[in-house]
Amino acid sequence: MIVSASRRTDIPAFYTEWFINRIRAGWCQVPNPFNYNQLSYVSLKAQDVSAIVFWSKNPRPLLKYLHELDERGFRYYFQFTVNDYPKILEPRIPTLEDRLDIFRELSSRLQPLRVIWRYDPIIISNLTPASFHVEKFSYIAQSLKGYTKRVMVSLVNYYQKTDRRLSVLEGKGIKFSRNMHTTEISNLLAQIARIAKHNGLEVLTCAEQHDYSGIGVPPGRCIDGELISRIWSIEVDRNKDPGQRATCLCVVSKDIGINDTCLHGCPYCYATRDLTLAKQRYLQHNPASPVIWGQSRPLSKAEQVDRSKVRLL
Repeated sequence: MIVSASRRTDIPAFYTEWFINRIRAGWCQVPNPFNYNQLSYVSLKAQDVSAIVFWSKNPRPLLKYLHELDERGFRYYFQFTVNDYPKILEPRIPTLEDRLDIFRELSSRLQPLRVIWRYDPIIISNLTPASFHVEKFSYIAQSLKGYTKRVMVSLVNYYQKTDRRLSVLEGKGIKFSRNMHTTEISNLLAQIARIAKHNGLEVLTCAEQHDYSGIGVPPGRCIDGELISRIWSIEVDRNKDPGQRATCLCVVSKDIGINDTCLHGCPYCYATRDLTLAKQRYLQHNPASPVIWGQSRPLSKAEQVDRSKVRLL
């Protein structure tokens, strides 16, 4: 089993204490995203986990526990998002230079294959035209040269909740381009491909409807069974995860996060409807609970573990 931690929220940034407590307990509970009263049990014992994939914009709080994950025998890698958007689009994350430092530290402790750079989503607006992305991508690629081998890129999707928040910004004078499949986009991705190649990076798209392989940006997998096999010489399930979008090529995994719990406050976020709701859930969060947020349930006999030796933070 591959554990995703998490597409739904930034566990390293905000829920490291909970995560480490659950690692020590050897299990957690995860609500069904469509029915929070329906909980599933997930083993977090090293022998049951092929690998953990962390998704984060700020994994610094987790760094001090990496040695414990290593000692417990866990395999893991990071999907680390590094953009350089104006504060109005990314209001609550560390500065770019701080994140680049974290990235380089993480890569030095692990290896470049285990820290994947995410440059996503690509948003075209009057504040962030194609030229903005060429400049920013080039600077970040040069800054991370030698510290990663792969960059994942994706184009923003205007889901209803995303569109609603970005429409508020349009009332403040920001104009967003909602047509993300244009010659301008193709030219931008071609420039990104050239910059990536110059800096020793493989560049792949994440869950895109269009195939940009012809300009050097083929489709990729964020949760990648082939990569896991390559790094650790183990065999994992290579089947596409049926629970993800049709365009997502990720292999089967179990996500242990919950939507509407991330505090970064990015208006383009797909997993958070409302920052006020996320703040409320964060305040209600109990690091000692089996679940990030909400009510846990007693374990069935088949799920029961010896919790007498669990050491909470």
